[in-house]
Amino acid sequence: MGELRPYQTDLVNRLSQSWRAGHKAPCIVLPCGGGKSVIVAEIAKRTTENGGNVLFLVHRKELCDQICNTFRWWGVEMDLCNVMMVQTASRRVQKLTYPTLIITDENHHSKAATYRKIYDAFPAAYRVGVTATPIRLDGSGLGDVNDDLIVGVTAKWLIQNNCLAPYDYYAPKILDTADLHTKRGEYDMAEAEQMMMSNKYIFGDVIAHYQTYAKGKKAVCYCVSIRYSQMMAKMFCDVGIPAQHLDAKTPKQERDAIIADFRSGKIQILCNVDLISEGFDVPDCGCAILLRPTQSLTLYIQQSMRCMRYQPDKRAVILDHVGNVKRFGMPDADREWSLDGRKKDDKEFQIETCAYCYYSFPKRDKNGKLVKNCPNCGEPIRAEEERPPAEPTEPTEQEVHTEIKLEKVTDVPVIPAMPSQCKTFADLATYGKAKGYKPGWAYYMAKRMGLPVGRIKHDAGA
Repeated sequence: MGELRPYQTDLVNRLSQSWRAGHKAPCIVLPCGGGKSVIVAEIAKRTTENGGNVLFLVHRKELCDQICNTFRWWGVEMDLCNVMMVQTASRRVQKLTYPTLIITDENHHSKAATYRKIYDAFPAAYRVGVTATPIRLDGSGLGDVNDDLIVGVTAKWLIQNNCLAPYDYYAPKILDTADLHTKRGEYDMAEAEQMMMSNKYIFGDVIAHYQTYAKGKKAVCYCVSIRYSQMMAKMFCDVGIPAQHLDAKTPKQERDAIIADFRSGKIQILCNVDLISEGFDVPDCGCAILLRPTQSLTLYIQQSMRCMRYQPDKRAVILDHVGNVKRFGMPDADREWSLDGRKKDDKEFQIETCAYCYYSFPKRDKNGKLVKNCPNCGEPIRAEEERPPAEPTEPTEQEVHTEIKLEKVTDVPVIPAMPSQCKTFADLATYGKAKGYKPGWAYYMAKRMGLPVGRIKHDAGA
């Protein structure tokens, strides 16, 4: 059995104080990686030691075994503890032993009808929920299911005290979400998939950025669809990086084998849609690749921080290709929580992304001053990404020698992640074509980088 850290013990004690003060259904808030599982294990242990019955609710089947193993290891009396999927508990509510305590995992789901049915069936039971983000997708709070909010330490505190890994955040955007429509408060994933599948260069970009910023790190890749996830896994494999796709329909035995291979290092990249988020713990996973745009702060936090489990000397890398950081701020941003929900704070979204290295960071430093240079590469902040200088004027086609035409794409190319990685004028032309820049961009960049400007051979089939 393990031992709680002081901040975890504090939360357990504050929960007891809340109950003694007359609250029946508090919610504990703690960032991803803060150890919510051992906190609820301690709460369950204390309850069963006093002869009380515990009903622990999870919303995904794969979490049941994980929680049970943690509880057994912590010394919970499992004969007095029932770990169930909320859907199953809702169907069997009349047959369940009346619980002394109901614990709700990932409590931001608790406003759903299935949870409420269970709560209503056992009105005398005490309750506690745990979550990193006590809000719903629409920003509403949990005040109609919880009566107290017990907020723990921040993500920044956990990083500073070696409980979470520090991280670098890069946002080389490959999908512009500005024109995406929404359905029920979330982006239209079918539309997003179509946009991303229509440009084969996108696959190459993702791989190139991984090789540039996170080469060799285990990575969880969150994709826009199952089809896209399958293709992304194949593209990684095609360049010699072991990868595998996983989804909710993957048979349990196969799923367990894939996750075991990921833990052991046989698989380096684990591609999925939303499956590997809540409750997934692989401490040596060092990279999160975001290829799934979302309007859910909860989903963003769960996915971006999945790679930040602490290990000595570990520094995580987050690759955000869909601009989630622009909507929600940095994963460890200080956020004010309340039972009433969350109001949008524009200060939270003041994020700058370097046009040269794609490093993302708050626009203002800790003293409130605007950051003038990228803290990663030192280049000055620019208003627009990778724009050529205004002077001299853009050259004519004759000055560029010829209109740039690229070879037909017969295979998915792996293009440079940024202009600085281009070694020739042809590399710049390929990069510029993939990004949709005018031919003159490559000319300017070549001159700026001191690269010779020559002719690019035409492909007869292009």
